[in-house]
Amino acid sequence: MSREILYVAEALSNEKGVDSEVIFEAIELALASATRKKHMKDMDVRVDIDRTTGEYDSYRRWTIVTDEEFESEDRQIILEDAQKTNPEVVLGDVLEEAMDSVEFGRIAAQTAKQVILQKVREAEREQVVEQFEDRIGEVLSGIVKRFERGHIFLDVGGGNEAIVPREYGIPREKVKRGDRLKGLLVEVNKFNRGPILTLSRRSPEFMIELFKMEVPEISQGFLELKGAARDPGHRAKIAVFSHDKKLDPIGACVGMRGSRVTSVGNELGNERIDIVLWDENTAQFIINAMAPAEIESIVVDEEKNTIDVAVSESQLSQAIGRGGQNVRLASELTGWNINVLTKEQAEEKSEEEAMGFVRDYEEKLDVDEDLAVLLVQEGFSTIEEIAYVEESELLNIDGFDEDLVEELRQRARDALLTQMIAKEEKLESKKPDEDMLNLELMNDTLAFQLADQGIRTRDDLAELATDELMALVEIEEQAASDLIMEARQHWFE
Repeated sequence: MSREILYVAEALSNEKGVDSEVIFEAIELALASATRKKHMKDMDVRVDIDRTTGEYDSYRRWTIVTDEEFESEDRQIILEDAQKTNPEVVLGDVLEEAMDSVEFGRIAAQTAKQVILQKVREAEREQVVEQFEDRIGEVLSGIVKRFERGHIFLDVGGGNEAIVPREYGIPREKVKRGDRLKGLLVEVNKFNRGPILTLSRRSPEFMIELFKMEVPEISQGFLELKGAARDPGHRAKIAVFSHDKKLDPIGACVGMRGSRVTSVGNELGNERIDIVLWDENTAQFIINAMAPAEIESIVVDEEKNTIDVAVSESQLSQAIGRGGQNVRLASELTGWNINVLTKEQAEEKSEEEAMGFVRDYEEKLDVDEDLAVLLVQEGFSTIEEIAYVEESELLNIDGFDEDLVEELRQRARDALLTQMIAKEEKLESKKPDEDMLNLELMNDTLAFQLADQGIRTRDDLAELATDELMALVEIEEQAASDLIMEARQHWFE
């Protein structure tokens, strides 16, 4: 029977292309399983096969545990009992005792086959994982094999199968069996269930990789793709920048008679692609991204990360796009929230903001409307600017002398000080008390989160129910209960 083991190990290793050691381990597990079945016990069995001769020995095993941990006499032995035969053993050691081995030829064939094939499948899967796990972000190509509930399964060669999940596919794309499709490798599934390779045809990164394949100037370093945004299957925008001033980046991506951009668009289900010239100037980049609409004016609000673009009435629908598509893609591409306004709406909004500054100056600087309007017209939009701008800039305003400038700057600083004091008082009102911070189960982050919700003291916390605390902050039920009980402890003392 020893020769038969060697023959089986060699045959399966050659057939499946896996290491013979994997096969030997599978046979050892199969023999151990057959041994347990023969004795009809849930015992722990180890089988050791000699890789050279095929001879094997079997051992029954017991793990040494405490009396409290003892659960199974078939697999465990209490420390005190084990030390009667070997005083040197400790908790966690494993005792082994040689036992009769079952014959390989009499193993339940199905059990052995299942264990061996399972091990082989695991080894094959591990080989695929090792082959592809460093290739995430690459484009793979395959032949469509079948469809299941909207998922597309591809043969990507080498006996490997990939899946394009429904949520990663292009909506309403017409694909049939036998078609060749490309996809971006986004995940290598290391678990035992489902296809190993997951591809995406929907992500902007897939379009970027397709352009890299079609436009050699990108891989050569002359062009750089700065980002992309897609409405899969309909329209997309991609930003490109040239490191060589002599090279037209848009022309290079379009190709002769549109060959390059058409090739990419065809692979993406006939997606219409706008190629946008990237610019380090944010306003200019926004204008480029909003093409083909013509922008009349643009206002950037860096604090809110928003941009207002004004267009003529005739350009409004083109700027927004069908269903807001054009402005949405431009926003995704640039990373800014873009608001499209007509020229008249932009002027009204600008006037409202200017009047807001005027009222702010009237109130906080205690000046009349004419002076407040003059400050706004000169470009001052915050109290901080008036307080800390170079004195010469204020003196350049017609009618301003040193005394007026000094008075304005002092009033602006006083207004800022008042704001800071009010802010500190507000923060102080939301600061947790010391008795709250001193709770053993409390941490600073949780304490400030509770204080922000109005729970500032130990008594405030003690009056809460567990579900009320869980509704206020993210905390497990048992932790919430323990914290409340600790807060109530001083009541009972």
